[in-house]
Amino acid sequence: MDSLRLAGYIDLTLLRPDAATADIESFASGALKYPFASLCVPPCHVKTVRDMAAESGVKVSTVAGFPLGYNIKGSKLFEAERAFEDGAAEVDMVMNVSLFKSGEFREVELEIAELVRRLPQAVIKVIIETCYLSDAEKAAALDIAVAAGARFVKTSTGFGPGAATVKDVELLSKRAAGRIGVKASGGIKTLDEALSMIRAGAVRLGTSAGIRILEEAASRRV
Repeated sequence: MDSLRLAGYIDLTLLRPDAATADIESFASGALKYPFASLCVPPCHVKTVRDMAAESGVKVSTVAGFPLGYNIKGSKLFEAERAFEDGAAEVDMVMNVSLFKSGEFREVELEIAELVRRLPQAVIKVIIETCYLSDAEKAAALDIAVAAGARFVKTSTGFGPGAATVKDVELLSKRAAGRIGVKASGGIKTLDEALSMIRAGAVRLGTSAGIRILEEAASRRV
């Protein structure tokens, strides 16, 4: 896999809470030299990156209910809709893990389904935060995301106590069976880690180290 093809797997991410507008602009300026799948930034910076990326063809993505997911449904939906209006083509929403762990699966599904219904043109990814879930719960969370009509299930926010693992990506990919895409995110810092996730079945990667990974791929002619 060459570096340009690899770029198409990557949502290059800058979600640090201390990232100022100048940091976001510098991030986007450097990132737009590469054909990443998207640039993922906080909702308040979507317009800035949308304007910078307008001529590039690179999509803007953002997050909703991030990073904990237990926001009330209305606020999460409003945040996602506003981000779409501002130019985000993809929204990574955090599943309500608290309700999920309470066995309120139907409420979790209805929230995701409502967002999918409201934003039919957007790519909705559901972050299930695998570090908090058993293997059986990971499978159940994926099934909920599928039933709700989401396009991707995503492993992690990167802000929890655990990150993406090859084991989890393999489990989710097997369970998905082509019904939904799997995005690995959290802790992916090197080319070997990125490739291991792709081999495990990930069709999208979330990482803040994407440029370094592509440079490593180019130097190794992967």
